[in-house]
Amino acid sequence: MRISTTSCLCPFLVCLCFIQRCCGAGHHGAARVPSRNQTRVAGGETEVHHRPKRGWIWNQFFVLEEHLGPDAQYVGKLHSNSDKGDGSVRYILSGEGAGTIFIIDEVTGDIHATKSLDRERKTHYVLHAQALDRYTEEALEPKSEFIIKVQDINDNAPKFPGGPFVALVPEMSEVGTSVLQVTASDADDPTYGNSARIVYSILQGQPYFSVDPKTGIIRTALANMDREAREHYTVVIQAKDMAGQVGGLSGSTTINITLTDVNDNPPKFPQKNYQLYVPESAQVGKPVGKIKANDEDLGANADVKYSIINSEGANTFSISTERDTREGVVSLKKPLNYERKKTYTLHIEGTNTHVDPRFSYLGSFKDTAMLKITVGDVDEAPVFSMDYYIMDVYENAPGGTEVGAVTARDPDSRNSPVRYFLDSVEEGTRYFRIDESTGVVRTTQPLDREDMPWHNITVMASEVDNPSLLSHVPVTVQVLDVNDNPPGIATDEEAIVCESSRPGQVIQTVSAVDKDDFANGQRFSFALPSQLPVNPNFTLKDNEDSTASIIARRRRFSHLTQELYELPIVVWDGGEPSLSGTSTLTLRVCPCQRHGRVRMCQGEAFLSSAGLSTGALIAILLCIVILLAIVVLFITLRRSKKEPLIISEEDIRENVVTYDDEGGGEEDTEAFDIIALRNPAAAEELKFRRDVRPEARQHRGAPHRRRSPSVDELDETDVHEFIRQRLAEADMDTSVPPYDSLQTYAYEGQGSPAGSVSPLDSAGTQSEQDYNYLDEWGPEFQKLAELYGEAESDVTT
Repeated sequence: MRISTTSCLCPFLVCLCFIQRCCGAGHHGAARVPSRNQTRVAGGETEVHHRPKRGWIWNQFFVLEEHLGPDAQYVGKLHSNSDKGDGSVRYILSGEGAGTIFIIDEVTGDIHATKSLDRERKTHYVLHAQALDRYTEEALEPKSEFIIKVQDINDNAPKFPGGPFVALVPEMSEVGTSVLQVTASDADDPTYGNSARIVYSILQGQPYFSVDPKTGIIRTALANMDREAREHYTVVIQAKDMAGQVGGLSGSTTINITLTDVNDNPPKFPQKNYQLYVPESAQVGKPVGKIKANDEDLGANADVKYSIINSEGANTFSISTERDTREGVVSLKKPLNYERKKTYTLHIEGTNTHVDPRFSYLGSFKDTAMLKITVGDVDEAPVFSMDYYIMDVYENAPGGTEVGAVTARDPDSRNSPVRYFLDSVEEGTRYFRIDESTGVVRTTQPLDREDMPWHNITVMASEVDNPSLLSHVPVTVQVLDVNDNPPGIATDEEAIVCESSRPGQVIQTVSAVDKDDFANGQRFSFALPSQLPVNPNFTLKDNEDSTASIIARRRRFSHLTQELYELPIVVWDGGEPSLSGTSTLTLRVCPCQRHGRVRMCQGEAFLSSAGLSTGALIAILLCIVILLAIVVLFITLRRSKKEPLIISEEDIRENVVTYDDEGGGEEDTEAFDIIALRNPAAAEELKFRRDVRPEARQHRGAPHRRRSPSVDELDETDVHEFIRQRLAEADMDTSVPPYDSLQTYAYEGQGSPAGSVSPLDSAGTQSEQDYNYLDEWGPEFQKLAELYGEAESDVTT
């Protein structure tokens, strides 16, 4: 097969096909030596097997994009060697776009594109060609693949993605400083022609900026661009394809370039001389005026530091920078006095805090100005001669005693008279008063140092002509001490005396206290009262160091005999005049451990007052523990006792019935009825035995029961004989159940020497026994003797 294109027909391929056909015809009529593809048959002939040869040579097809003609665009031609031109070969096209974008003439094999193609959407199409016999539908050529490429044309202009752009560059930058790089993109094929070859150029922004035509880097083109003169620039960059040739497509973008600030401008005061009026009443530390140096720079480059460079102004005034407004704030360091100095001259300097050394050639980045301050005269409050006063007065001094004096004057030139008074709000005004003309402070009543050693008052002064102007001064009054308080023993606690103390042993060391101050209260002497007899138990020794020792005079103390002792002690101070006081020290006797440590002093005192010794307390505690153990054991045994398995009236096991009732005496006749013992016959008539049915008692075969004895007979018969008879009846009775029944009769008999304790037979006579001997047994039986004595008196009565 031969392939024809719209561009050209290769003559070489045409000649090659013609030579191939001629050689094939010559060989067809010639004899050939059998080869591996030949087979001998009968008659000496050979059958030749032809190896199939490819009937077409493939090349790529090309189709131009964006075809806008009225007819379908011719792409190429498919032709097979087997095609004789008689229409017996049918060509089939399949693959991408076959039948829709690309159509083929089945007879001629011509391929056409029916639609306009866009290379930027799809660059090539893969198709398959096949040649069939129109009549037999046999494949004359194998199915083969070929490619149709879409040939690019310059139909896309360059574009700047992300535009417009913003860029910053410092002012005063050197020529050629890089600002920003812009890059344009072109959708055309960069490998075919110049459709995607871009060249950059600047349309707007000259002569300040330039652009590199290949890289798109924007640079500064003018030296010393000043932000203060112009800050913002608009630059338009164009990108053109086809290497910038005529007919190429182009696109543009905008770059907004801003010059950033550098410190290239020094601060400048708008004028060189300033004036300021400040009254002499201005407060120290408060602002009195402002001054400002202008700086055309921005941000930190415009920060200015102010200072006063002459000593006259720096000693009285200070200046600081206000951050927001960058103004110099002038403040007062010392009070002004119009009468002393009426004017001040300040030399103020403003300096940039962030200096750029690159611009040092421009000069010094600072400026100076002169500020003249005029002090104004005002009516001032009186001024005291001192900032504070300290006075003193002795305690107990009579009211009206002079404490001290304050002095104030009018600082103005008029020198107006001054009036003094105390601040009525303070507590100290009730103890002091002041002379309003002279300023002398006096007491109003006697003062007590021990109650309040210091007094703080405030004295105020005002001009007589202008009372609204007030000045204050603090006054401290110290109350001096006099020896007016007697001393006493320092501690109020009880002293401990060990029972095992020995004669001469120091019981305790005591000291004294005095409400008076150090001068009169730190030298003390001690002694026992001279008017009292000699104490047999304790004595006192003055240690001559403002302490005294209490010493035992006898051996062995007992808290059971006497627990507390009181010891009066006389104390003298060393004041002028000397004062004395008597204090009573309480000493408590306690058992002590070794080294004198007290052992349970409070507990022992409690037991002694109750009259119990340690052994008795231990015995009581032991008894309580034993009783608790018995109670716990009893409860445990009661819980562990087993209940009977069968509780029934028809229990057939052997039972032991026990009657253990002592009776309730004369008042309880229902609890125990003795009729059954006195008159058994009557009991039989009233009640049947519980262990025998009533019918069994009337059984014909039952033996005749013996008659029970009567009551009269019972009186004459021994009870033992009665019980024996009852036992015989029980043994002889055949109607009873098969288990034994034990009956118990608790009868003491009549032959006891002690007699009966039952109140049934007790006589009405009282005992004649004498109980007076109980009085001789001691106080323990006194109450019992009184009870029996009252009983005998009642009987006699």
